[in-house]
Amino acid sequence: MATQPTEDRLMELEIKTALSEDLLEELNRTVYRQQQQIEQLQQELRALRQQVQVSLPAESNGPNDETPPHY
Repeated sequence: MATQPTEDRLMELEIKTALSEDLLEELNRTVYRQQQQIEQLQQELRALRQQVQVSLPAESNGPNDETPPHY
């Protein structure tokens, strides 16, 4: 009878290991998807920055171009 508790514990450990492996695989897929989304958002941000640079006038707004706050 001493082997039954050992077998039960071994079975429990195998189940936990399998569940842990499944969880790890799901987390890896989630991280992969998130990385793809980050890369896509970075590309979109670069494109938006480029659009803004193209659409802004070439003039620079230096300190001499600013209107004083009391106007």
